[in-house]
Amino acid sequence: MSIATFARSAIADYKSTAAVIPSSRKLARAMVAPFQGRRLRLALEFGPGTGVITRELLGLLAPGGTLLAFEINPRFVGYLREKIDDPRLQVVPVGAEAAAAELRRRGLGRADGVVSSLGIGMMESSAAHAIFQPLIPALAADAVFTQFQYVHRMRLHERRIEFFDARVLMGRHFRSVESTLVLRNVPPAHVITCREPRRAPRAERGSFVV
Repeated sequence: MSIATFARSAIADYKSTAAVIPSSRKLARAMVAPFQGRRLRLALEFGPGTGVITRELLGLLAPGGTLLAFEINPRFVGYLREKIDDPRLQVVPVGAEAAAAELRRRGLGRADGVVSSLGIGMMESSAAHAIFQPLIPALAADAVFTQFQYVHRMRLHERRIEFFDARVLMGRHFRSVESTLVLRNVPPAHVITCREPRRAPRAERGSFVV
């Protein structure tokens, strides 16, 4: 898929993707680096787009493992199903908020890895809560969750420009939250690595207005 085609598709659902060009290979590798050395049996991906990160994640998935990729953009769904020929990959055309229900429907256990390219910073708090509230109980105790956020960390919220640090949101749901900077991406991005899911979320903290 060309960059122009990706951009048109992404802009049509910008609040979910928050991107207008695919992630770089460098960012993709950084997103899956925390899974190196782990034997992933059941992994989830939110917002796979054209599959740049998907391919890296499949490289770490155990033989016979399962990767459920949740994508709501119909063009990306079709592209993934056509271009990635791997029986371990199941493209699910619903939002990330349905991940836990989908695991139950398929009779699968708890996920041991999640990679998210969702535009967390563009979401209302209620939308983010709708994703994490059912997801956390569906994660294994040693599960790892990675999310990226562009380096500017700015968002337009209720007609105000805010500084939004996704680590604050992730800290509500995980006890360990770390980030690394990937410069070789457009724009540069922070990869946020989360471990030790909290079964009860910590109290929410507000954003900073600039």
